[in-house]
Amino acid sequence: MSMSAVEPGTRLANRFRLEDRVTEFGGATLWKAIDEILARPVAVHTFSPEFPRVEEVVLAARAASRLTDPRLTQVFDAADQDGTAYVVSEWVSGESLLDLLTSRPIEPERGAALVAEAAEALAHAHAAGLTHLHLTPSRLVWTSGGTVKLLGVAVDAAILGLTSDDPVREDTEGLGRLLYAALTGHWPGDMDCGLPPAPLDYGRLCTPRQVTAGVPSYLDAITCRVLLHEPRRGQPPLTTPAEIADALSEVPRPTPASISSAPPSLNVRSEAPETMDPWPTPSAQPPAQGPQHGQRPQTGAASKVLLAIIVVLVMAAVGLGAWTVGKNLGNTPPVTRNSSSSPTSASPSAKPVTVKPVSATGFDPLGDDKQENPEYANAAIDGKSSTDWHTDTYNSAELGRLKSGVGLILDMGKPVPIANVDLSLPDADGASVELRVGDAADLSALKSVAKNGNASGDVTLTPSKAVTGQYVLVWFTKLPFYEGKYRGTIYDILVHSSASA
Repeated sequence: MSMSAVEPGTRLANRFRLEDRVTEFGGATLWKAIDEILARPVAVHTFSPEFPRVEEVVLAARAASRLTDPRLTQVFDAADQDGTAYVVSEWVSGESLLDLLTSRPIEPERGAALVAEAAEALAHAHAAGLTHLHLTPSRLVWTSGGTVKLLGVAVDAAILGLTSDDPVREDTEGLGRLLYAALTGHWPGDMDCGLPPAPLDYGRLCTPRQVTAGVPSYLDAITCRVLLHEPRRGQPPLTTPAEIADALSEVPRPTPASISSAPPSLNVRSEAPETMDPWPTPSAQPPAQGPQHGQRPQTGAASKVLLAIIVVLVMAAVGLGAWTVGKNLGNTPPVTRNSSSSPTSASPSAKPVTVKPVSATGFDPLGDDKQENPEYANAAIDGKSSTDWHTDTYNSAELGRLKSGVGLILDMGKPVPIANVDLSLPDADGASVELRVGDAADLSALKSVAKNGNASGDVTLTPSKAVTGQYVLVWFTKLPFYEGKYRGTIYDILVHSSASA
């Protein structure tokens, strides 16, 4: 049988009946089919006589069929004989990472958990000598059964003709791009994958924490260790999927309730490259007409009498309702509208955005020289969690009882509304910090708007009410233990304001 004669209803291997043509791309056609022996849907690729890479695709599919990780799409059959070439694989239904990011926000750690599962699955594939080379948000799926599936290992690259001189690095960076997308909703790659491009800061990729408020600093650091090839927080760059999986091993793993509170999507995913757009949304089946199984239709005179009674009651209810509405309308005084007043329904609050300070400096107004390691101050706002600003070391947590506080002050360049401030601190208990805001770099002009009495790790300081100011001060009143003494450290600080700021 020539593949040019393939059409709906065609049976392959006397078993797989082609039903719906999903997509066609470059001589490859994706079908939704039925495995007539096991009575289940499957995805089938067929190839035209002009398709140039049939042998590569079949070999890749056969190699992928030997993978045992349940998070990788299973390949059931692959053949190329007598002018017929096809690949049969698992039909996957659910929501891709792209669907999740474009339909509603997901929490950073929940998105990172999907990527962690993909990294572990891809590490398994790499151990077997197989790579992906086409990792995009549409290939990572949260299934309707509450599991993670990574689509297209080996097969996508063969269909699309993708190769790489360093496939391990390519897949590692692909996972980094997926993690960046999961954390920010932006895509840091060159191709159009359905997400807005990641923003740049003077030609340099912005870190996730610079793009989206609330991203944990450890996830920000992991992403930068992959995509920017930089050490972060004393840890080296990540260079393999296995290293990414290990770095993300502490992320809580997804459950059906944690990824999406909505019912499972009807979007159907199948084993096909993104460029083939293989995932249609099937229409819902109309409800069955007539009585359902187990129900007995009403017949005879009794049902006619009952129907007449119901009609009379409905007419009476409608008449009474109309009379009541008319009476109430007649007694209701007119409403005076003031065109200058604001609408009664509150408008949705603006999403906070990161505002970059003009400068930073160590702030020690109670000390002798009025400064505290100013040469390190810019390290707290450079977007690198591998660098830091820190106080001097003191003999006690209360700053040696020499003063009541010391801190880092940011000049925002102009008064801005402060939504919150994210801090990345050491994982050491004992620090007490305040957020102070004002319009002058003077301690008396900087009002305390938020506090944390035991700050460590990632900390968000949120004012209890709206506050605006040009200067933002992170003020340590107690210091955590550090190498036998006490020292305050800030790896990273991000100021968030309203979107209109």
